[in-house]
Amino acid sequence: MLSLAPVSSASAQYAWQHNPDERSLKPGNDISYMAEWQGSFSDGQTPLWLNANKHGLSSLSSVNGYLRGKISRSIDVDSARRWAVGYGVDVVLPLHYTSHAVVQQAYVEGRWLHGTLTIGQKEQSLQLKNNRLSTGSQTLGINARPVPEVKVALPQYWTVPLTHGWLGLKGHIAYGKLTDSRWERDFTRQQSKYTDGVFYHDKAGYLKIQKPSSRFSAELGLEMGAVFGGTSYLPQRDGSMQIMENSRSFSSFFHALVPGGADVPEQGTFYTNAQGDDLGSWIVRLNYEAPSWRLGVYLDKFFEDSSGMIFMDMNDWDTGTDWQKRKSSRMMIYDFWKDQLIGAELNLKHGRWVKNIVVEYLYTKYQSGPVYHDHTMNLGDDIGGRDEYYNHYIYAGWQHWGQVMGNPLFRSPLYNKDGSINVDNNRFVAFHLGFDGEPAKKLNYRVLATYQRGFGTYSKPFLSPKTNFSILVEGSCLFSHQWKLTAAYGADWGRILGSHSGIQLTLSKSGLFNL
Repeated sequence: MLSLAPVSSASAQYAWQHNPDERSLKPGNDISYMAEWQGSFSDGQTPLWLNANKHGLSSLSSVNGYLRGKISRSIDVDSARRWAVGYGVDVVLPLHYTSHAVVQQAYVEGRWLHGTLTIGQKEQSLQLKNNRLSTGSQTLGINARPVPEVKVALPQYWTVPLTHGWLGLKGHIAYGKLTDSRWERDFTRQQSKYTDGVFYHDKAGYLKIQKPSSRFSAELGLEMGAVFGGTSYLPQRDGSMQIMENSRSFSSFFHALVPGGADVPEQGTFYTNAQGDDLGSWIVRLNYEAPSWRLGVYLDKFFEDSSGMIFMDMNDWDTGTDWQKRKSSRMMIYDFWKDQLIGAELNLKHGRWVKNIVVEYLYTKYQSGPVYHDHTMNLGDDIGGRDEYYNHYIYAGWQHWGQVMGNPLFRSPLYNKDGSINVDNNRFVAFHLGFDGEPAKKLNYRVLATYQRGFGTYSKPFLSPKTNFSILVEGSCLFSHQWKLTAAYGADWGRILGSHSGIQLTLSKSGLFNL
């Protein structure tokens, strides 16, 4: 989550900046452990909010659960040192999941001064949104299993020199590889599009603007992701299989970083897309902090290609032998105020029964418009609509192990009964409310309620709009010796996800030890 402290303190996020600890590092100390059991019981399939935004550690089966064991050492343990070391192993034995065993997390990481390096797969938090109450980010969400990757980051805002404390920067760059190739092959039964050995890339940068000691702050961010390389398998109408070997060269990694390259299968045709499936979000958040409350309003503007990123496309091409040349600088401008997640978060600092409130509105129907036409030798008009959010004609889209890697209101492929890896409802309007509280010292709760009106996709629209209403009511109680019991009730009503209800029980034990 974001820091709402004045930027003037951004140059002192770590204790080493005040009084560095010069003693030798002890990576065997301050290790945390957690053992956890969870069981879910539903009529039909698991309701949305008992399944979504759990880093992919969930199942749609009517009866499912797991045993989980985790040990980790937080990099924050060494905040008083210039050097820091962290690591973690998180293993799950599931029942009725997409895998018989899950390595949920396995990573090592280090920090030198402000910069960090992480190697492995690690659950990451949402940026600029509430992790417990929001529907999630549209690009870098918490809905799917973590991807094994190498990640370089500035995890906390670093004060830009010579700005008198007004500007702070943070961000990251990561490369990894998806691990769901076997699942894709089994889920599709090789009867619809699937991929194998696909690489993954994501990056993000955030700028914070705040006058030192001011209660107001503004945060601007850009999050981007891509899947590229690997092999694509595309079944044909005659029963044959078209196999596409996508580029794995160094240039493909560069083009994923700086969109503008082309996939090898597209060579030989004029039209080439950014390397692989490339997408992202512009994010803006405005904050005000009062003595007893804190308010943030935010916008998450999603895009599926480079024209969506800059809200315009070249639109005036010549014809005939000069069809590759532009006649003028005429551009097609997309509607900025469509296809956004708009939200507000209120934190009541002294609240007990109600502590945090989040409201969100999502609109994804536009997708740069309903018309897609690339210019030709005979017609110079170029219209880049029908963006098909989270879907791609070569790749399996923005998903991992059947769960979308962004916002779970885009219906994940795991719901599809026909074995296709597609997001079949990416055009929708939704309203969401979330709130939580802590009525007693060791007792807390949260409530989520979401209404959605879906229209399918441009290529496969619903015959008539479908609606869905989903709720979650969850309570947690902390007992002595760090035992914790969580009970949750979830339900869906409607035709997007169906009508189901269920309960979920989670019992965990956590603590610390030294080697």
